[in-house]
Amino acid sequence: MSAYELRKNALVKAATGEKREIEYPRKADGKPKYPSEIYGENVFTLKTMAKALPKPIFSSFLKQRRGRQNLDKTTADSIAHAVRVWAMDRGATHYTHWFQPQTGATAEKHDAFLSLITSFTPGGEEVTPIDQFSGSQLLQSEPDASSFPSGGMRTTFEARGYTIWDTSSSMFVQRGPNGTSILYIPSVFISYNGDALDEKTGLLRSNEVLSRAASELVNLLEPEAHVAHVYTTLGTEQEFFLVDRTMYALRPDLKITGRTLVGQLPPRHQQLEDHYFGRIPSRVMRTISELELECLRLGIPIKTRHNEVAPAQFEVAPIFEEASVAVDHNLLTMDVLHKVAHRHNLRVLYHEKPFKGVNGSGKHCNWAVATDRGENLLDPTVRPETNFRFLLFLLAVLRALQEHAPLLRVAISSSSNEHRLGAQEAPPGIISAFLGDQLNEVLNAIEEDRPLKNFSVPQFQSIKVGGTVLDVKVAALPHIARDLTDRNRTSPFAFTGNKFEFRAVGSKQSPSFPVTVLNCAVTAAITEIIGELRAQMGSKSYPSDEDKLAVIRKFITLTKPVRFEGDNYSAEWVAEAARRGLPNIRSAPEAFTYLVKDKHLKMLTTETGIFSRGELLSRYHILNERYAKDVIIEAETLKSIVGQQILPAALEYRRSLAESAAALKAVGVESGPEVDVLNELAPLVALLQSEHKKLGKAVAKLVDEETEDSNAHAQAAYDSVAPAIASVREAADALEAAVADKFWPLPKYTELLLTI
Repeated sequence: MSAYELRKNALVKAATGEKREIEYPRKADGKPKYPSEIYGENVFTLKTMAKALPKPIFSSFLKQRRGRQNLDKTTADSIAHAVRVWAMDRGATHYTHWFQPQTGATAEKHDAFLSLITSFTPGGEEVTPIDQFSGSQLLQSEPDASSFPSGGMRTTFEARGYTIWDTSSSMFVQRGPNGTSILYIPSVFISYNGDALDEKTGLLRSNEVLSRAASELVNLLEPEAHVAHVYTTLGTEQEFFLVDRTMYALRPDLKITGRTLVGQLPPRHQQLEDHYFGRIPSRVMRTISELELECLRLGIPIKTRHNEVAPAQFEVAPIFEEASVAVDHNLLTMDVLHKVAHRHNLRVLYHEKPFKGVNGSGKHCNWAVATDRGENLLDPTVRPETNFRFLLFLLAVLRALQEHAPLLRVAISSSSNEHRLGAQEAPPGIISAFLGDQLNEVLNAIEEDRPLKNFSVPQFQSIKVGGTVLDVKVAALPHIARDLTDRNRTSPFAFTGNKFEFRAVGSKQSPSFPVTVLNCAVTAAITEIIGELRAQMGSKSYPSDEDKLAVIRKFITLTKPVRFEGDNYSAEWVAEAARRGLPNIRSAPEAFTYLVKDKHLKMLTTETGIFSRGELLSRYHILNERYAKDVIIEAETLKSIVGQQILPAALEYRRSLAESAAALKAVGVESGPEVDVLNELAPLVALLQSEHKKLGKAVAKLVDEETEDSNAHAQAAYDSVAPAIASVREAADALEAAVADKFWPLPKYTELLLTI
């Protein structure tokens, strides 16, 4: 069967194939269950654990969870027995320590609950099968550390590593094959020497140091608060594309690299601005609805679903949770969506730029800090100008951006996100913060020691951060509350009422490292502010309002360069950022170098203690190695597609034209049109052949000249191979427009983007 026939069959199957429907859970009386009744039914929650354990055992576990004591063997064995019984009652036959290696994905190895007890009797050996799960099996497992990215910290002959149960994240069961289930144990991953080899360990450490610093600042400002713990909250807006799985199977570039390496835009894509918040296609609606049901059972609070800007692009977003739990839930959501999409004959694409020319996908991370009393420390309240606690935490975030913006750029850098940053609604490589007119006025007024400006409608009724009232001027419509700020979709780091939205994070990456870096930078800034406050207040027990204002004014002035309210896409901002001294990091390999510069390395190691020097250097090498490998894989894939599919198709089309022209000429019929097409086709084929050869030479040179300097290798990939890939693509796309559709070997953008 020809490639053309395969494409057409895929189109027919997409239009007429069987539609999957599932039955929503119902109560005994036949009425649908409320979502709250389904929520967390497959999660071994604290409430479930409390019911299953004796009170002293459960109390001992809570003390361990709060860091007050180690988990003893009796407690571990009791929890292991309880969770095994609970999981097996739900069909579990296996368990797995579920962890986050530095691959951008999760990892798991399944072990059975089944054990054998062997005894010897006079009649011979006797084997008794039992179901067993011990406390030691719950607490840790042993994967091969040398088979995961380690940046040189582990080698093949140093293979031992450990996964350790993260008690702050609840265990859960997921559906397995043939009606069975699997017990998942959220875990961290360390080497034999105790070095972090994963994404989660650093995040948990950063949460702890931020909590200590933030608690100290709150208690210094408000002695009566007695805050013992501060935690970060996170909400991840997950964007993705869904394409027909049969079409996907016919695109080697999507299967191997996650993005299309060739392809022309259809005549209509997103230019009419009609897809965003439009009607969700029925097959997609069924898919996302099933995803939401699965997530409800797993205790993942999906709140929002909608079409995104590009055709075939969508978003789901959860209710905010504690940061490490939110990260677990985001990665679990991605995994569940992958499985659910498969059931609906769809394929989910998490690559940041799977299709050239339309919007890419991000993972907007909405970040805030809150006390153990439930108070959001980034809530401006009604009068932010007198809310010194809010102002100091706001300034701590701005100071973190000012001092360590390059680290945030490192945290979002990859070969895939590089295609998205700075274009199609993705923020550029310059890290700045958007606060909005009202907060900017508050900061400027305090800095200049003047009264706040009063704005009249239609701007503002007053500087009242709780929002203002808008009259829509339609009698049948109610007055509505206006938010504190407008939305600046070009800002990489925007204040959105009571949180910051880190918009530059890539859709397929784990949020762990970006949030870890942000936590560390804010911790360093809070520590600096505490030092300034203590110096300002001198021998006093607590700072006065004048002391607080003096420190606030100082940091308002210091952080002013990082505040920007305009268009981050504009050329004027690039020039203005340079005048302000803000770094403009244009590539991932350039960004990686900042991870090991003294200022940032010192903050991440000695000042906050989140990473050891070895762990940080390991991550530096992993990032560079991954970048170079990604580019090489893309180059080799494109070489194969062009050499084995596109060029042969073009040559076959050319032969068909030539034979047609010759046949027409033989019978005395004018063959001018065929000859004209042949003449147009010839230089396009020649150009693609030429660029194809250049790409082959560039990637061969990169592979042959690999050095121990991982950053130099990544930079060479960026400088030589990435441009060669782009040149081949440009030539191939021009050829696609010239070759007759029946000869083209790959599903086109029209079929991929508009067939769901």
